[in-house]
Amino acid sequence: MACLLFLGVAAILPLAMVAAAAGGSTPPLGASMRVLWAALTPSGVVRTRAYSVDAVAEELTFTTGPVVIAAVMAVSSPLAGLVVSAASMVFGTLGMTSGSVSGKQRGTPHRLPPPERPIRQRGFQPILLVLLGVGVVLGAIEVAVPAYADRQNSVTLAGWLLSAFAAGSAAGGLLYGRHVWRSPLRTRLLVMCILMALGTIVLGMVTSVTATAIILTIVGLFLAPSLITGYLAADSITSPAARTEASSWINTSVNLGAAISASATGILIDQGSSQFALILGGMTALVLSASLAFAIRQPKDSRLENK
Repeated sequence: MACLLFLGVAAILPLAMVAAAAGGSTPPLGASMRVLWAALTPSGVVRTRAYSVDAVAEELTFTTGPVVIAAVMAVSSPLAGLVVSAASMVFGTLGMTSGSVSGKQRGTPHRLPPPERPIRQRGFQPILLVLLGVGVVLGAIEVAVPAYADRQNSVTLAGWLLSAFAAGSAAGGLLYGRHVWRSPLRTRLLVMCILMALGTIVLGMVTSVTATAIILTIVGLFLAPSLITGYLAADSITSPAARTEASSWINTSVNLGAAISASATGILIDQGSSQFALILGGMTALVLSASLAFAIRQPKDSRLENK
């Protein structure tokens, strides 16, 4: 992946082609990390806190990463920023995969029978749809915020605003892990995603830098908890043998939503304003949340209750 990005920056290959190839070669660290946590912790409060710690660590990376790379690029060059990012990814991946816990994991020696596949499990598809909405919000923010900063004639403002968003997510992850939840997982996921969507709509209505930073932080409060709940819900309705595939489906849903939303937001910004793109992203997330709201009204599945 690092080599592919270098070829793109050096203009040896078309940047769009390199970006697609680099995305395809990105290691599935998110799904793999959740599998490791599930192997180390029992289901329930302990696993919820483990996922929360994992989410906070991830968000702290997103908080400090843009600022550090922006500083590297400011004193050196875009290529230097790319090299630092690639090196961090390589060493981080090696650190995770060389650990004793990772070494003990073994893949399933056979393909899962169709009835055990995560996508066949009752209630799994609505979870994917609502997390697709989370990805839509994420993609809209990641493109609209730099566009907003550009209108303010400040490139560095984008890094700080996105850091505020990630910091809010980290804080939300910590608060989520500290609380002992008694509500069903599906209800919890629905409420958090709806609040995140509504916050995104409000974000599209503000114009000042201060208000934008505050709303971004508030929206971020629901990002990590939404993802944590999504992973917990996936764990609760799939067998241990299907856990890696289930986590991969969660990642794919979020990333797909973010990719589609980022593309659509870029087009809308070129033709109009970033505010409208944010409002549309929030409304789309609300519509996708309706699938989970409908599923909640169906007969209760005890596997989706908090354990």
